[in-house]
Amino acid sequence: MAVELPAVPGSYLLWLELAAPTELMVGRLGRFRLPAGHYGYCGSACGPGGLAARVGRHLRGGGARHWHVDHLRAAAPVREVWWSLGAVPDEHQFAAALASGRGVAVGVPRFGASDCRCPSHLYHSARRPSLAAFRRRLAAAGAAPARLHRYLPLEKPT
Repeated sequence: MAVELPAVPGSYLLWLELAAPTELMVGRLGRFRLPAGHYGYCGSACGPGGLAARVGRHLRGGGARHWHVDHLRAAAPVREVWWSLGAVPDEHQFAAALASGRGVAVGVPRFGASDCRCPSHLYHSARRPSLAAFRRRLAAAGAAPARLHRYLPLEKPT
């Protein structure tokens, strides 16, 4: 049974998968050559419709490319979403915890982080880290949300 994303504020981590190396033009950030693998994108959804609206938009893809992740989403399907509730965005803590993982590297510098001091909100890994390991890294940093949820979108393989 699929978990519905709530229409309330929260933070999320999208896991996208590139099956092959891809060259990507990301707005003003420029052109990047991305290796195949898993990409974790950290974001927040504090506007109208909350998580349901923002993550739903990312899952649907297409449409105008408003956020950096829209450029990646055009080339990579979302495989999994981790999310938490809260009006205070946890996206920066999510990015820091993700960056501290073994085998994880910045995917594109400043990606999704043009309005903060994070090095990036996009990280690459040859293997997707486990939710349990991510929870441990959040807890070790003292940034663990009350509850971290998992959502598996039903998407046709590419």
